[in-house]
Amino acid sequence: MRCLPGLLLLLVFPAACVAQDGAAAGGNCLEITLTGTQGGPPAVNGLAGAGTLVRYGSVANHCGDLLLQFDSGRGTTERLSQLGLSPLQLDAIFLTHVHSDHTEGLAGLLLYRWHFLGGPVDIICSADVKASAPPPERILSCSKLVEHSGDAMLHAGEISQRHAENNNRNPAGPAALARLHTVALPLPEKPGRIVWQEGDVSVSAIGTTHIAGSLAYRVDTPVGSVVIGGDAGNSKRVPPRQSSTSETVERLSLGADVLVHSVIHTRFAPGGGSTFPPVVYLRQSNAADLGALAERAGVKHLMLTHMIPALNTTSHGPYAIPGSALTGDDFADAARSGGFKGEIHVGTDLLSLRLP
Repeated sequence: MRCLPGLLLLLVFPAACVAQDGAAAGGNCLEITLTGTQGGPPAVNGLAGAGTLVRYGSVANHCGDLLLQFDSGRGTTERLSQLGLSPLQLDAIFLTHVHSDHTEGLAGLLLYRWHFLGGPVDIICSADVKASAPPPERILSCSKLVEHSGDAMLHAGEISQRHAENNNRNPAGPAALARLHTVALPLPEKPGRIVWQEGDVSVSAIGTTHIAGSLAYRVDTPVGSVVIGGDAGNSKRVPPRQSSTSETVERLSLGADVLVHSVIHTRFAPGGGSTFPPVVYLRQSNAADLGALAERAGVKHLMLTHMIPALNTTSHGPYAIPGSALTGDDFADAARSGGFKGEIHVGTDLLSLRLP
């Protein structure tokens, strides 16, 4: 059963795409929701930071038997609450990389679980990696990000205070609830390594080019598959190059139903009158190239997220947008120009797509 991408369920989500007949009772479904679509560190019009919720399960339970959160930008907990969910219900959290706009909400997710006596939760991300471009050399460490996620509250005395009020809380604080699984790099380029599995749902990962330690993920279920590309870009950082998109994400996406990917518009391209930093632009994927990738990979639905710039705004942080503000149609038209013939979904917070 294919989706009707234009159907709006205004009482549940700002926008949603569902099966034509809601699927047969007793069947299973896969639902992908963008919990945050803000690209990068700026704060624009109340948008939440990068994040995607993947739900799988019975139609009767609103696909809610298994809940997987990919990235956790600022506002993730609040967006979950708008879906009638809480961090207590998450089965696993996957991080594509350690940039703050993808991880700022992680401490809040763990703190919520700690406050309300939730159990441990799996967190999957890359193992520590060295980075030297640009200099100086440094270590990018997801493990330390997780380990120290509750440090501010520990040092402020908040954890001790709350534990004294309810000694059922873990005295070590929220980070003690993280069941960390790190993925050693490099990963095989094809088809990706399974890094998490529960029943008939598996999550595989592949390394990407953005910052050191970046990963893309693919969720495979009996009713469909979705790839979370993160902020991946081409392994060749500077032109001339054939595409801005990631070769490994393309391989991971072969035959997938849905590709969720960050996007940047070519208005910010170097030499086009923008002051946007070229080094940042060149490590992202533009909409036209994403459309071409999705078509080559046989993807049915392309969900654009982590929008740079945000829709209907005149700047991205301090960087003015050359020309007028960009609309959803501008991004969709750009993706379509790459040759994509499937459904294009331009990201807004809580945009949701259900399969089958």
